[in-house]
Parts: sequence; C-alpha cells; structure tokens
Amino acid sequence: MSKQRVIVEAVLAGKSQREVARLYGVSQPRVSQLVAAWRTGGWPALEPQSRRPKTNPNTTPQTTIDHVLALRQELLDYGADAGPHSIANALEDTMDQPPSVTTIWRILTRAGAITPEPRKRPKRSWTRFQADLPNECWQADFTHTPLGNGTDAEILIWLDDHSRFIISATAHKPVTGNIVLATFRAACNQHGTPQSTLTDNGLVFTTRFRGGANAFEIELLNLNITQKNGSPNHPQTQGKVERLNQTLKKWLNARSQAHNLDELQTLLNEFVDYYNHRRKHRSLQRQTPNTLYTARAKATPEHNRDGHYRIRQDTVHKTGSVMLRRAGRTHHIQLGTALGGTPVRMLIHDLDVTIINRETGEILRELTINPDKDSQPRGLKPGPQPGNKKGGMPKGFKFKK
Repeated sequence: MSKQRVIVEAVLAGKSQREVARLYGVSQPRVSQLVAAWRTGGWPALEPQSRRPKTNPNTTPQTTIDHVLALRQELLDYGADAGPHSIANALEDTMDQPPSVTTIWRILTRAGAITPEPRKRPKRSWTRFQADLPNECWQADFTHTPLGNGTDAEILIWLDDHSRFIISATAHKPVTGNIVLATFRAACNQHGTPQSTLTDNGLVFTTRFRGGANAFEIELLNLNITQKNGSPNHPQTQGKVERLNQTLKKWLNARSQAHNLDELQTLLNEFVDYYNHRRKHRSLQRQTPNTLYTARAKATPEHNRDGHYRIRQDTVHKTGSVMLRRAGRTHHIQLGTALGGTPVRMLIHDLDVTIINRETGEILRELTINPDKDSQPRGLKPGPQPGNKKGGMPKGFKFKK
C-alpha cells in the first residue's frame, strides 16, 4: 500500500487533515490534494502518474513510416541495397523533407526489418585509399555466376577507383588472358587509357610468380601503364571491386536466371546503367559514379618509365638453347650445342636480351626478340662456326638444290 493511500485512509477513519499531515510529515494542502484526487478518480488516482507528454510534435507521421517500410521492400524486390542510407537516397527524390538516416534506422528497427549482423572490425581501423582523379587507377576482377542451363559463367569487371564507375562488365565462359586483354583494349578505346591498374594475382592478370610477363602485362608496359597487384590472399586491397561483386550478385539473384551468355550480358548492361547513372553511392557523398567520373579531367599514363627489366638465371640446354617466356609465349634462343650445360645469366629489357656466361662473364649473345617466332636463331652464314663441336656447317643446315 502506498503512502498516499495510507494518508487518505487515515482521513476517512475520522482524523483531521491537520492531524494526518503532522502524523505523516506532509503539508495540510497535500493531504487535501490527495483526498480530492481520491474523490475524483478513486484509488488509482493516488498512484504516481506518467509525466510523459500526451502529444509529441516531433513524432514521425505514420504515413512516413509506411512509406519507408514500403520503399525498403521495393528495394529488396529490385535486388538493390535496402539499408537506411539507401532508403534515404531514394527518399531525396520523392520527398521535400525526407527523414534522416537515424530516423529511418529507428523506423526499421521498431518494425523488426533490420537483421542484426556480426560485430565487424571498426571502420576507423581500416586504411582507406581512393584515387584522386578518374582513370588514375582501374580495378579488375572476375566472379562466377550460375546459368539456368546448369553451367557456370564468369563476369569480368573493370572499375574506376576514383568514382566507382563501372568501365566494363562482360560475361564469358571462362575468362582467359586473351579476354582480359581484349576487354581492356575495348575499355581504353571507349573511356581512355588509365594511369594504372590494380588486380589480384590471377594468371589472367599476371604471371609474375612464374617468371616472364603475359600478354596483358606486355600491353600495360607498351602503354606506360603502371601495374599494381594485391598481396596474395588479401582481397581487401581490391576492396571496391570485391564489394561491387556482392552488389551485382544480389541484383542478379532478384531476377530470372539467365540461360546463356547473351541473356546474362543483357542483364549486365541493365545493371551497369542502374549502378553508374541512378544508384547514389554512400561512399561518394550520395552521388552517382557517373557524376564523379565526368566531373574532373581524367588521368593519363606517366611517360617517365624506361621499360621492364629483369634478370634470369638459367643453364644452356644440351641442344644449345635457352628458353624465355614472354607474353604467354615461349621463345627458344639458340646459342650453339658447344655451350650445352653452360650456366648463364640473362639480362632482359623488354625485347632486348643479353646472355652472359656466369662463370667467365663473357657475353655469349645479344639479340632483340622477334615476338612472332618461337625460335630465335643465331642467323649464321654457311661455313665453320665456333659454336659447333665438330666444326663445319651449323646443325640442321642444308644446301639448297
């Protein structure tokens, strides 16, 4: 029983209000107030009442709440991101005074429309990089997607690092080194040549761990484009294009599955138009990628590079040749059978090669690789040659009849 009720009970028992006030340590007007409240509302009127205002002028209207929840479902059905930031971006185009991101988050939370996610590493702990200009860096990656005929396809994406503008998105089965080169050339013809590229260490992008350079790497070298590759098993380096893969797959999963590459390419073209021109990006201060990609002058390759240098150790084969792999093609450089088993060092500068005897330091051969031929002959004339054990004509030489 509350103190308020005890006071009223004492008055009802016949004691004066002055006596009850003195007995329970309250003022006489307070006793009168409690008795009046009891007569008006009964015993419940004596219990503490909420001080919460009857009305709140800042309460979000129910129509806005319904609009936010309906828009979230619409975005989910379309296969787009449907978080508070994405909803806020969409509301900017339909409302004069849209609710804040925090208000939208509260609406979704109260409606049970937000799925709790596991605790992630705080964003402040990440080292964030963004190119200063369009075409300063293109990221590239490919991802797998199933087709309706039971097979898989691969999607190759080129993405501008500065603006998140999708340079190219194409469907293949599968992605090969030649396809990487072809799509890169097509993208350059349409959007200009980038200053640098950033990819993972897939063999379609680089063969740096196998020695030599593939066709794509040679193309970058010829165009003075800086090639950058992420650390092995560290996809965060290419985080922008990796995140785009997630957005793309979510969008594709909301649609009927493509049955062939042509149907998949049609879907990709639709997605690229939506992503580049209509989807406002949270990391771009709610601007579209196309807005940023076209807002500033594009970067171009730097022209202060002096080619690709490398050194290779090898031993001359018993047939008198050494092998050099370049742009995905193996070249056999002829030195003569007399040098079989000789340890050599190859100094390579693009197409120019100098071969040195590792034991004596003697230059055995200097040449410029013919990229169209597998065998690089010495070009000797008929007659005794110092590179043959028995003298006479070079091995394999025949007089014309």
